[in-house]
Amino acid sequence: MVQIKRIQEDGADVIVPIGEIDASSSIELDLTIAKSVGEGYTRILVDCTSLEYISSAGLGVFMSYIEEFGDKNIKMVLYGMNERVLNTFEILGLSELLSIAVDKDEAKKRLA
Repeated sequence: MVQIKRIQEDGADVIVPIGEIDASSSIELDLTIAKSVGEGYTRILVDCTSLEYISSAGLGVFMSYIEEFGDKNIKMVLYGMNERVLNTFEILGLSELLSIAVDKDEAKKRLA
């Protein structure tokens, strides 16, 4: 089960998933990112500090936006992952395709 919050901060849309993203809750993540893009945000931060687990379906959501973000010049940075979540991204090589920062300060610098 996941709860997803959105906060607008310094011209960026901050997406905050809380809990676990699995096959059923990945749809909510997808809708949240689509809403952010639809509202015209070109700077998106994903605060993963409260994300306990992400399945391959959740990872697939992030992967599905890589090409669109490149075409629309949208920057997305994920940050604050616990070791388990970060390991999932690294094992599948997604840490090479997505911008992942240690903390919010580093993430904001990558958006600049």
